[in-house]
Amino acid sequence: MIQRILSVWTWCLIAAIALVGVAWMGVVFAATAWRDPGRYTVGRWFRRCAVASVKVNPLWDFRTSGVVIPDPRRPYVAVSNHESFADIFLISHLPWEMKWLSKEAIFRIPVMGWMMRMAGDIAVRRTDRRSRADALEACRDRLRKNVTVMILPEGTRSPDGELLPFHVGAFKIAVEMGLPILPMAVAGTRNAMPKGSLLFNRSRAEVRVLEPIETADLGPGDVQALRDRVRDLIEETRDDLRREIGIAG
Repeated sequence: MIQRILSVWTWCLIAAIALVGVAWMGVVFAATAWRDPGRYTVGRWFRRCAVASVKVNPLWDFRTSGVVIPDPRRPYVAVSNHESFADIFLISHLPWEMKWLSKEAIFRIPVMGWMMRMAGDIAVRRTDRRSRADALEACRDRLRKNVTVMILPEGTRSPDGELLPFHVGAFKIAVEMGLPILPMAVAGTRNAMPKGSLLFNRSRAEVRVLEPIETADLGPGDVQALRDRVRDLIEETRDDLRREIGIAG
């Protein structure tokens, strides 16, 4: 019963944050879009709304660790494992802007979808080849505008907590454009917001940013090896984080 009460109260606060946030983002968008083609400023306000939503949730303790990026306007292709919808709230705590590649259904959610579109996030229908191609081109567009792109290469949440195979799209883009991969490992969010439930669970979670991996000297033939290297690195770091946090399995 206490969990239900806390969840309802938290959702009410998140709804209030979203309503204020979408109005403020509209003002920021109107004031900055003409001189900020990468929508960096309005995007940062969107991520701040996510951070504020975590702060009002008494059941979540979210933290960041790892590498500090010295130049937030150097574009990276960021990749992370995917444990739950709460990953978005956790990774938004990192102090630089990233445009998210997200499934199109999320963009249809009122208010949140409007905020994502203003922020310049990228929609994709994973079952539609044309949509996937358009989304990858949109990723290249954001990167050319000196904004990091966040791609979850598993494509979907793992049903059992085990790391799924990584798709190669993020790694192809990084090699093609000569941009570094920025690996991240997430642990602790899997049960923070269980799939199919609107209840929040008590969760201690952390995202750890790993050393960037340069791709300037790599070619198309190196993409699969790069993907496998990054996947192994993320899996190893995630397992370390789970032990540190005290999560079994």
